[in-house]
Amino acid sequence: MPQPKPITTTWITSSPWFPHSNLAHPFWPSLKANKSIAWLIGDARLLFDSCPKLDPVSCNIMVAGYVKIGQLENARQLFEIMPGKSCISYTTMIMGLAQNACWYEAVEVFKDMRSAGVIPNEVTLASVLSACAHLGGIWNCRMLHGLVIKLQLEGLVLIATNLLHMYGLCSSGLLIWPGELFEKIPLKDVVSWGTMIDCYVQVEWLAEALTMYRAMLCTGLGPNDVMIVDLISACGQSMALGEGQQFHSITVRTGFDCYDFIQATIIHFYAACGRMTLACLQFELGIKDHLASWNALIAGFVRNDMIDEARRIFNEIPERDVFSWSAMISGYTQSEQPNMALELFHGMVACGIQPNEITMVSVFSAISTLGTLKEGKWAHEYICNNSIPLNDNLSAAIIDMYAKCGSINTALRVFYQTREKASTVSPWNAIICGLAMHGHANLSLKIFSDLQSRHIKLNSITFIGVLSACCHSGLVELGKRYFKIMKNVYNIEPNIKHYGCMVDLLGRAGQLKEADDLIRGMPMKTDIVIWGTLLAACRTHGNVEIGERAAESLASLEPSHGAGRVLLSNIYADAGRWEDAFSVRRAMQIQRMKKSPGCSGVV
Repeated sequence: MPQPKPITTTWITSSPWFPHSNLAHPFWPSLKANKSIAWLIGDARLLFDSCPKLDPVSCNIMVAGYVKIGQLENARQLFEIMPGKSCISYTTMIMGLAQNACWYEAVEVFKDMRSAGVIPNEVTLASVLSACAHLGGIWNCRMLHGLVIKLQLEGLVLIATNLLHMYGLCSSGLLIWPGELFEKIPLKDVVSWGTMIDCYVQVEWLAEALTMYRAMLCTGLGPNDVMIVDLISACGQSMALGEGQQFHSITVRTGFDCYDFIQATIIHFYAACGRMTLACLQFELGIKDHLASWNALIAGFVRNDMIDEARRIFNEIPERDVFSWSAMISGYTQSEQPNMALELFHGMVACGIQPNEITMVSVFSAISTLGTLKEGKWAHEYICNNSIPLNDNLSAAIIDMYAKCGSINTALRVFYQTREKASTVSPWNAIICGLAMHGHANLSLKIFSDLQSRHIKLNSITFIGVLSACCHSGLVELGKRYFKIMKNVYNIEPNIKHYGCMVDLLGRAGQLKEADDLIRGMPMKTDIVIWGTLLAACRTHGNVEIGERAAESLASLEPSHGAGRVLLSNIYADAGRWEDAFSVRRAMQIQRMKKSPGCSGVV
């Protein structure tokens, strides 16, 4: 249902307490149900402006009113100038920021509160714990936990539950602290159980989550709708069809299946398990007025590479919102149809639908594939002009776009502008990989060293960029060291791409025996890229023996791989073994094998 235009007040033009504020702008959300609240706030503002001086009680009331209707800027302005800030003042402001996803700002206000010597209460700490859970960083979590113990608030269910949630998101899979906290909660309610279950879900420990769920049932408590959504989603992530279907039956028995978000979750679950027939059946059985179900079905088809079916549903949908458009644009981007993705994006803008961060990530990904810098600059300006908030994923997408479109200096500038606000590794990965791709290995590794000094969790993509930088600069020993600390220090298991980087690094340096040994010791099956990289290095350094083994292994994986035979023939020719070279060529002719010609996307 489209939202009505926001109400504006034209009868208030200025205020003695807001010298920099023009009040002829929306005071409140555009929901019809909030009209009466909005007018009451307007009346309260008139009374407030008539006061001869500011007093803490009146200011607290006005700040709370602004926070309630989402007018954070007015709340901030009044909060800054109000006298005698108390625990209530700080708590109201922190709650407002946290509830509106301004996590960083909420923590900054809390720091100001501590600096002012104002002691927080349990409501203050619950909001700060929630903000820290979203920002991440285990050290901040432990410091807050220490403050909770110092203030003797650990026994409160509200605080204990928020601590559980925070540790679950920030402890990188180490659930010792949440488990201990959970056991100490004297009277566990369904929210406490749900938070502990969610901790297991976040680290994809489905078996433990189900064990906790069964333990809760033994206490006589039943699940709520939030817990059911969490568990069905977890079953989808783990492709646990049987368990998910049991929870589906629970939603029917409890009547939760009539909720639109439950219907959408069930459709998502079946789609994640690859059962689109069941997803479609659930959609047909559900209420067609639920837009979330339409969006879930589109996303399900996209997930299962059924882009034409997704577009059919998109065309049939009675009313599209930002999620409908975003899912379809993402589908075209993922299916390597970037032109269709951008065409749909421009159609979305023409329809007056404001894109969100998720939309723009897909748009920048499509632009990166095309390499059209002009389009990328326009999209970046569009974000700035329309005040679309920059989260870490969107910042990373912009950096990646500029790097892949050849403008690495602009990518660096965007990174430096967003670096201090980044709470995840995504923007760092984008610039480290981008710099490595452009041959700026030293700067890439310098930024990686800066990243290591921060409390940000690294991932496998980080080390692909680092190893690529070492490869381009020939830093063999440094590359070996980074490859080792992946597992030993950061507990990141190297995947086949990391092994590929190492084979390339060793191969370029002529350390072919060590590269061959590394391949043979890999914990996973090799692919044609690994053997092809080693074979190319053998041709560069003239190593016939290892080259023959690499060519043989490559042929066993893909018998029709013509490029590998050509490389082997060239290795023989370089070594003066002409008969062997001719023999390889003759075999190619007999088998009608061809080396695919190279091509360029540069125009």
